Amino acid sequence: MSETIGEMIIPGTYIDVRSEGLIGVGGISTGNIGVVGTASRGPVGRVVVLGSYADALDTFGSYDRWPDAATDQPKALSLTRTLQQLFAGGASSVYAVRISSVADMASMNWTLTSATDAALITLQASSPGTWANAIKAALAAPDGQPVTLTLALGRTKETFSGANAGELAQDIRSGSRFVTVTGPADADRGTVPKKLVASTTAGGPDGAQITTTEVATGLAALENQPVNFIVVAGVDANTGAAPVLAHLEATENEGRERMAVMGASSDEPATIATNDASKASSPRLILVAPGIVADDAARAGEANTTVKLPASYAAALVAGKLSTLAPHVSLTNQTVQANDLTREYNRAAQKQLLGTQVLALVKNLGIRALKGITTDTGAFRQISVRRIVDYAKAGVRIGANPYIGRLNNPRVRAALKATLDGFLAGMVLDEMLTAYQLDVSATRAQEITGQAVVTMTLQPTFSIDYIKVIMNLQ
Repeated sequence: MSETIGEMIIPGTYIDVRSEGLIGVGGISTGNIGVVGTASRGPVGRVVVLGSYADALDTFGSYDRWPDAATDQPKALSLTRTLQQLFAGGASSVYAVRISSVADMASMNWTLTSATDAALITLQASSPGTWANAIKAALAAPDGQPVTLTLALGRTKETFSGANAGELAQDIRSGSRFVTVTGPADADRGTVPKKLVASTTAGGPDGAQITTTEVATGLAALENQPVNFIVVAGVDANTGAAPVLAHLEATENEGRERMAVMGASSDEPATIATNDASKASSPRLILVAPGIVADDAARAGEANTTVKLPASYAAALVAGKLSTLAPHVSLTNQTVQANDLTREYNRAAQKQLLGTQVLALVKNLGIRALKGITTDTGAFRQISVRRIVDYAKAGVRIGANPYIGRLNNPRVRAALKATLDGFLAGMVLDEMLTAYQLDVSATRAQEITGQAVVTMTLQPTFSIDYIKVIMNLQ
């Protein structure tokens, strides 16, 4: 904050403190993940921030049993299963959006009535979908005693009581996570509920078989969120690359750079090259193969509790791992916590996948990423290079933001350069860069219009490329 004395009338010493030299660059997020997918529970189309898999289960419910038939697998709910792999990979901050192909998804509801069957209180599941169909609701209304309502879902139970409809409704409204309450009307607040009637229309359907339209809608909800990686649950690059690439382009243009991790549509290298790599070339897209073998909690008690998941779930595991790494740390040869792979590639297949810019998972003293690459064939083929440059751009925006609206003169631009110099020098010390060049300039015309040009030439670690970044601040 600038400290300036307005009037210097009385003789003495006056100090003018200009804060430009004290401005630094604050923290930059590097491991936040955004994910969209289908679930049986939770708000639809709204971003929910999760910090653990327990949070995911609490918000979006358990996933369903993985189908045995391949034709039924697109019908499986994808969000919670993907969140399981994200957190298994190491994710700590996930921005999740539930999407659905059903526009008006029903919610399970119940009605509490009087002894004469007059409707008093309506209970509706807190979110639409099939999850609340399993709630067991019971009403106890003995004469002369408070009314008790019990809602049980699995091992979780909620109990509410009140002397009449008004008190019971208030207790439910203030304490239930399962349902929302409507009523009673003022005239019925003193009436005692005697019966509980469940709706004949169950909640759902969940709308699991999504299209690119629903994917694009879910990704739009994440546009303004501080995420660094994007995952589309259960969708492969062959069918879902278009909305993801459009999202990456739009967010980059808005200064919210991020990368996407998607799975291949097949484990076969030749099919991947034809169906996936040809549709998904981008310096911000990572294509993962093959699929993984994972435990299926919905099969507990069965003889075989493991299932083969397609590469879209392997992509979630890789994204979780990436979120734990600093931008300059390569994913190459890093281990991921998978039980097994759905296919083990030989050296010829590995070479073929690397030639089509596919991040292959291989068995080598565990499950490892063979090489940390994007689908780009140019300067940003390495994931670490793309992340380093994005980190530098984010730092420039954060460091330059306090200068917006200040005088655009040589003194202030020198202070801006000093701020950015300190940030980039820190990147060199952190070994993100081996060297850089920086210039902050403005012509007389740009000074008048409030513009300054920041030109950076960056040399990322482990790269022989020089990346030139020009940013216009105004």
